[in-house]
Parts: sequence; C-alpha cells; structure tokens
Amino acid sequence: MKYRFGGKEKLLTFGPYPEISLAAAREARDDARKLLRNGTDPGAEKRIKAERARLGVAPGSSFEQVARSWFAIASPQWKDRHASDVIISLENSVFPEIGSKAIAEVRPSDVRILCQKVQARGAIETAHRIRQRISAVFTFAIAEELVEVDPSAAIRAALRPVVKRRQPALVKLSDVQAFLKAYEDQPGYPSTKLASRLLALTAVRPGVIHVAEPGEFEDLDGLKPIWRIPASKLKLEKSLSEVDAMEFIVPLSRQAVATVKAAMQFSARRKFLFPSARHSHRSLTDNALNVAYRRVGGFEGRHVPHGWRASFATIMNELALTRGQAADRSIIDLMLAHVQDGVEPLYNRAAYMDRRREIAQEWADLLLDARFADPLAFLPTRRR
Repeated sequence: MKYRFGGKEKLLTFGPYPEISLAAAREARDDARKLLRNGTDPGAEKRIKAERARLGVAPGSSFEQVARSWFAIASPQWKDRHASDVIISLENSVFPEIGSKAIAEVRPSDVRILCQKVQARGAIETAHRIRQRISAVFTFAIAEELVEVDPSAAIRAALRPVVKRRQPALVKLSDVQAFLKAYEDQPGYPSTKLASRLLALTAVRPGVIHVAEPGEFEDLDGLKPIWRIPASKLKLEKSLSEVDAMEFIVPLSRQAVATVKAAMQFSARRKFLFPSARHSHRSLTDNALNVAYRRVGGFEGRHVPHGWRASFATIMNELALTRGQAADRSIIDLMLAHVQDGVEPLYNRAAYMDRRREIAQEWADLLLDARFADPLAFLPTRRR
C-alpha cells in the first residue's frame, strides 16, 4: 500500500501471499487508512507493534509481563548481584500483589499498599527501592505507549522517610579489642568467625569477604602476601568492574595470612574461602555476620560488619595525627578503596604499597594481642 505521511511517500506491506489472504490484506489496508485519517503513520505503528511483540508486551499486558521485559532490557547493564537483588525483590514483594493486574489498571493505591506492607516489616529503605523499581517499569511502559502515567510517582510522599544513619561502629581501640574478644569467645560456625577475623584485619567491604576465593590470595608463604580482589567484586560501575586493571590489592599482615590459611583448611576444595554452613558450595550470606554480631552481649547495636572500616580509619588516622604523619591519611583512604576524584586511574593500586603493608601490620598488632597468636585458638575444632 502506497501512502503519503508528513509530505513523504511511503510503502506499507502487510505480509507475504498466500500467508496473508487478499481479504486479510484489504482489512489491514482499511485499518491503515483509519490510522492515516487520525494522523498516525501506519508504518510507524506497525514497527511499534513488532517491537512490542519482540519484548513480549502489548496493550493489556500484565504488570509482571512488562516488568520482566523491562528487566531483560535493563539488567545487562548491571552487575549480576544487583540484577539478582532487583528481580528477587519484584518476585517476592511486587508480583504477588500487582503482578497479575493489567499494567494500565494498576492504581496509586495498589502501589502504596504493597510498599507500606514492606515498610511495616521495618524495611523502610527497601520500600523506597521497590517503589523506584516499580516507577522504572512504568517509565518503560510509558515509552512503549502502554500507559500514560506512572501511578507510583506520588507514592514517595506516603512512605516514611529514610533516615540516613552512619553504620554503628566502635572507634576506640579498647572497644574494638573487647568486641572482637567477646565475639570470638562465643560459640559459632568456624567460617563465620574466620570471615569476621579477616574482615577486621583488612577493613574491606563485607560484600567482598563473603565471596572471597582461595585463588585470590598470593605469596602467603613469601615476604609480600597480598589479596588480589577482582574488579568485578568491587563497588564500581559495571563498565569499570569489567576492566581487569581496576582490581584492588590488599597487603596482608602476618595475622591476616594466618587467618586465610586457617580458612583454607576449613574450606578445602570448595569454591569460596568462607562457605555457607547450610550449603557448602555457596558463600556465606550477606546477613551471616550481621546476625552473628547482634548476638554479642554488651555490644548490641554498637558495631556492625561494615563498622570495621570506620574503626580502622578512625584509630589509624588518630594515631598518624599524634605521630605527625599527616601523609598517612591519603594512604589510609587508598587502603579503604575510596574513589578519588580527579585521579587516574580511579584507584591507584600500586601507590604506597610498602607503607600500606606497614600500616596493615601495625593495625593487626594493635587489634590482636598475644591471646590471638594462634588463628585457630578461638575455633571449636581443628582440621589438619
């Protein structure tokens, strides 16, 4: 069918004969003429329908169908862990509530009710993240002309605000020593205790500890042992996390080496250095250390796994200040893998490695007294 639109001559095809009969072609032509009379380019409309079919969405699609199409398009740009968090949150909290509804029939009250259910569990920040993800689905649906408005847009005001608090952390040396002793004196799973020990000694982000693998540790019997953390496991944009040069190198103290070797005994032939107690082929869960720390008597709510970073930074910076070693501040920031604006590359992995090793050893000596000389002393059993 030849037609003109926007001053240009165009050609619209309806399909091959005999798959498309003459009667069906005439009907499609009549529909195209109706679109033209209403000011719509029938060729563009056909392309939109084809794209919707490719995505698995169309007018009348359920919220879940549209959400999964949105996820399929958006998730390749994310890290695997974030993608998993997003789809799990939708499957657990959103789809059971509004997943089967036609997306055009979802109302602001539907979104408000499901977000408030999440909020009622005490998960205020999670409720806001879920609302943001629902909004992203509707933004996609608007672009696909499936809906005209985002019913979740006005719900933010109906949710309790997120109160930003610093992670609870002990910042006095005597307190962190007492906390570590109290934690390691109580019963617990060996991998969790060893993970806690290495976390305290290295002050890395807890998420890196959970997925540490034996092959990342080098020169454990040499003079310069290190933990080479792949870029994919760091808190980086995905584009940077895929660049091998963005890996992060952690110099290991003698105590950290002993802890890693002990963990290797318990995790022999397993993928992760700190395997899960329930599923040995998996790593410790993100929440394992949080739960363990909450059980330490006398320290409830005062220290969390992420708090070791603040403990290390505060104590070592104060020590540097008293010694007149102001230059150590930037080195301590490097050891925490903080992003430095205007520095190429974003993380300078090789800078000040000798001094970083000295600081790591000094921190370990401060943190652990003679009682901790044997890295397995606090464990219930040994594996030789």
